Amino acid sequence: MKYIIKRLLGTIPIVIGVSLLLYIMLNIVPGDPVALMMGEHVNADTIERVRARMNLDDPLLVRFSKYVLGAFKGDLGYSYKLKREVSTLIWKAFPNTAILAVAGALVSWMIGIPAGVISAVRKNTAVDYGVMTFALIGVSMPVFWSGLLFQYLFGLKLKWLPISGFDGLNIKYIVMPAIVLGWSSAATIARLTRSSLLEVMSADYIRTAREKGLLRYQVIMGHALKNAFLPVLTVMTIQIASLLSGAVITETIFGIPGIGRIAVSAIQTRDMPLLQGSVMFTTILIILGNLVADVLYSFIDPRIKYN
Repeated sequence: MKYIIKRLLGTIPIVIGVSLLLYIMLNIVPGDPVALMMGEHVNADTIERVRARMNLDDPLLVRFSKYVLGAFKGDLGYSYKLKREVSTLIWKAFPNTAILAVAGALVSWMIGIPAGVISAVRKNTAVDYGVMTFALIGVSMPVFWSGLLFQYLFGLKLKWLPISGFDGLNIKYIVMPAIVLGWSSAATIARLTRSSLLEVMSADYIRTAREKGLLRYQVIMGHALKNAFLPVLTVMTIQIASLLSGAVITETIFGIPGIGRIAVSAIQTRDMPLLQGSVMFTTILIILGNLVADVLYSFIDPRIKYN
C-alpha cells in the first residue's frame, strides 16, 4: 500500500509537467481561439470582451495555474466549438472507448497468447513460421488499411456486419473494429510470448520438472508460462491503457464516438481546451496502466517485493 501511495504521489509532478508542456505548445499555435469560436464576421470589440471574460488576456503561467487548480477539481475547461464542459464531453465518450478497448484487448489476448505458446512449442517448424508470419503481417499492416479492408470485405461485399456506427454493447457493431484494433496488438503479444517462453524453457528448473516425469503441457502451463508471463503482462496492461486513451484511427474509421474521435475533431476545429483535456485524460490513463502492471507483478511472482 505504501508503494502504491508513493507511486500515486509521484505521478503528480509528471502530470503537471506534461500539462505544462502541452499548454505551452497549444498556446503558441497561431490563431485566436475566440475569433475561431465567434466566427468570421464578429467585430474586434466583441472579441476583446469575450477574451477578457475568458481570462485569455492573463499571462500564460497565470492561465496555466488556474487550469491546474481547476483540473484538480475536475474542471478541464470549456469547449469553444461544442459549447459544453470538456469533462462532460470526455466522460460521455469514455464508455464507448472503454467498450472498444476491452473488446480489442480480449481479441488480442485470445489470439496472441495461444499463438505465442504454440509457436514456442513448435519452434522452427512450419507452424512456428506460419504464426510468426501472421504476427509480422499484423505488426506491419497499418490499422487504417486493415480497417478499410475489413469494411470492404465483411461490410460492403459480404454484408455480414455494419460498415460503421456504434450502438453500445450491440455485438455486431463491436466485432469488426475490435478485431481490427486487436490484430496488431495480438501480433505483439504472440511475438513476446514466444520469445519469453523460449527463454524460460531453457532454465534448469524446467529440465528438473521434465525429469520428474511431468507431461509436456504440465511443464509448459504449470511452470514455464507462469514465469514467462511477466513481460507479457507489462505489455498487456500498457496496451489496455493505450486503447482506453483512445484508439484514434479505429474510432475515426468506424465512426465510434469515443475519446479518440473527439480529439481528432478538436484538432480539426482547433478546439484547444477539448484537445488538451483529451490528452491529459490519456496521460493519466497510461500512468495508471503502468502502476497496475507493477502491482500485478507481485501477485504473479511472489519473489518480487516493493519497498
